[in-house]
Amino acid sequence: MAHETQAAWVRQRLESGARLTPMDALHGCGSMRLGARIYDLRRAGMPIARRMVTTENGARVAEYRLEA
Repeated sequence: MAHETQAAWVRQRLESGARLTPMDALHGCGSMRLGARIYDLRRAGMPIARRMVTTENGARVAEYRLEA
């Protein structure tokens, strides 16, 4: 999947109110570079917030959502 298509998937999910982690992006659109797609969308003007969360297995990962 090309990065433009991955960015479109990420945009759609964020606009629907979802919170995304790298694992969500990997399973949802095959992207192993969610941070890069977020960077692209921010440059396009999307107000995206990030916070660090702890997964069930104790890993700390970034979680992205649209800012209010």
